[in-house]
Amino acid sequence: MRLLILQMQVTLDGFVGGPNGEVDWAFPGFSDEYAAWGAAELRNAGAHLMGRVTYHEMAAHWPTSTEPYAAPMNEIPKIVFSRTLQHADWPDTRIVPGDPGTEVARLKREPGKPLLAHGGAQLARALIRSGEVDIYRLIAHPVVLGKGRSLFDEIDAPRRLRLTDLRRFGTGVVAKTFVPA
Repeated sequence: MRLLILQMQVTLDGFVGGPNGEVDWAFPGFSDEYAAWGAAELRNAGAHLMGRVTYHEMAAHWPTSTEPYAAPMNEIPKIVFSRTLQHADWPDTRIVPGDPGTEVARLKREPGKPLLAHGGAQLARALIRSGEVDIYRLIAHPVVLGKGRSLFDEIDAPRRLRLTDLRRFGTGVVAKTFVPA
């Protein structure tokens, strides 16, 4: 059975995006050290799961990029959850118009490497609500926004998590990995 890893960039005050979804606050934390670690983690994924907005941002960048992330981003299958996207130009991309939790439950029953969901607060919240997240990988940046889009603002009850790994980077970014307790 495959695992679902939810990987999100977060601020110290718990936001995954600014009030309008902006994520430019995360870019100063990306160093060569972080890129090498991140690319190695990406190579362990059997598929990338993302929402429509994240798909558009990534599809506009990664196919022509030479950055360390480019190869795994382009080579690994992509699954986009969207009710409106009709066509995907990024090779090896499949569009799923249905419920993310239902599709992820089906995908997890297949053999293969872990599924990596890493984009879109709306998709992340849907996966959290579905109970399908096996691993939470939160990349905490040393920045405070004061307001924005929260990752956990739609949960119906407290979720206890247990820290299983911690990785610090020279820029002050900290990758924290949790599993449900």
